[in-house]
Amino acid sequence: MSNNTSGNRWKWRQSSVIPGFGLTFGYTVTYLFLIILIPLGGLIWSTAKLGFSDFIAIATDSRTLNALRVSFGTAFLAALVNAVFGVIVAWVLTRYRFPGRRFVDAIVDLPFALPTAVAGIALTTLYANRGWVGSLFEPFGIKIAFTPTGIVIALIFIGLPFVVRTVQPVMEEIDRQVEEVAATLGANRFQTITRVLLPSLTPAILTGFALAFARGVGEYGSVIFIAGNIPYVSEIAPLLIVIRLEEFNYAAATGIATIMLIISFAMLFLINLIQAWSRRRYGYV
Repeated sequence: MSNNTSGNRWKWRQSSVIPGFGLTFGYTVTYLFLIILIPLGGLIWSTAKLGFSDFIAIATDSRTLNALRVSFGTAFLAALVNAVFGVIVAWVLTRYRFPGRRFVDAIVDLPFALPTAVAGIALTTLYANRGWVGSLFEPFGIKIAFTPTGIVIALIFIGLPFVVRTVQPVMEEIDRQVEEVAATLGANRFQTITRVLLPSLTPAILTGFALAFARGVGEYGSVIFIAGNIPYVSEIAPLLIVIRLEEFNYAAATGIATIMLIISFAMLFLINLIQAWSRRRYGYV
């Protein structure tokens, strides 16, 4: 029995891709503990000092609820738009060859390198009433900048690369012969997309959606310029946290941050469950 156990242990060690599993695993746990768990633990500890009644009062405050609604609502809508158009962009970059393709592919990564404040100023200049784009909508009474619509546009801008770069590698691995076989079996383009391609891309699309949503919820720099920061209209939760800190109301700031943490974790956990279900549903491990 002991020989079998030692043999299995030896086989397990041999199958490890990265040498020194104990060292690398220990470093990973330590790194996550220091960088993620300790700050989050400190946040929860500070919030626990409030007491249940004070925490509920902060959570049910009308200004807090509206700021949370704006942050999560706009982030969800922007991630949903990116989930659609990000797949289209990834499809064009993967399936077609055209002049300037490398240039377009590089532009997709621009929001990663561009400072968020610069992006916010540029978008505000474009979509303000006298901007190049905003002036086209002003005669119709449509205002983009300094409204929740402007926030959605800013979050679409910073979230698009997450969807494209998540879906693109998976799309490149799908053989074009799969589409040809589906066509020879009588499937039209819509059936090929919905029954052949989308099942393979669904986990990657959900991952890109989750990344874009998580980035949008916590975005600050590119939003404060175009949002207008009007309480009960276009004020985001991160800005409200900063306002409470400037007022030296640390209890309210930590309370709002904890509420954002709980909601974000719950939504990301739900998305992960849907991802796991889609992998089992369509036979991916």
